Amino acid sequence: MKTGTSGLDIVLVHHPVVNKSGEIIGSAVTNLDIHDIARAGKTYGVDNYYIVTPYEDQQVLVKEILDHWKTGHGASRNPARKEALELVKLSSSLDAVIEQITDKRGQIPQLISTSARMQEKTLTYDDVRAKIAKKKPILLLFGTAHGLAPQVMKMTDYCLPPVGANTGYSHLSVRSAVSIILDRLLSV
Repeated sequence: MKTGTSGLDIVLVHHPVVNKSGEIIGSAVTNLDIHDIARAGKTYGVDNYYIVTPYEDQQVLVKEILDHWKTGHGASRNPARKEALELVKLSSSLDAVIEQITDKRGQIPQLISTSARMQEKTLTYDDVRAKIAKKKPILLLFGTAHGLAPQVMKMTDYCLPPVGANTGYSHLSVRSAVSIILDRLLSV
C-alpha cells in the first residue's frame, strides 16, 4: 500500500477524555506521542495524524516540536523523522478535524473509536479492514488519559475491540496501542 493513500486518518484526542475517576478532563500532549504515533502512521500508510488539544500552551508546544523537526535543525539531522512528522496536523477540537476531513474528502468520515474496554457497536478488525479497503474516509480515534469521554464515544459509528491478551490487564500506552491497531488494520 502506498503511503498516504489508505483513506484512513487517525486522531489523538487530549480533550475531552476521562481521568481514572471518570471525570472529563484535558490531558497533556507528550513529545513521545507526537513522534512515535507519526512514525507508526507513516510506516502503515495513514493519510493524516491529527492531535486535538484546545489548550494554547499545549498547541505552542506541539508547534515548537514540529517546527524543530520539520524546518529546524532536526529536519536536516533526521530526514526520516521529518517525513513522518509531515503527517501531523494540530487542531483545537474533534469537530474541527471532522470538518477538515469532510472538506478534503467530500464526505463525512466514519468515526471508529478505540477503548481498553469492550464497547457497544464493536466491529472486528476484519470488518474495519474491509471498510478501509473500500477507500471511504475513516477517522480512527484514540484517547489519552483513561480514554475518550462518553460524549465522544456516543458520536462514533463503531468501536474496535480492546487490544490485549486476556490477562485482565489493559493499560498500554497509547503509542503502543496505535502501533498494534495499525498493524492489525493495515498490514499486508
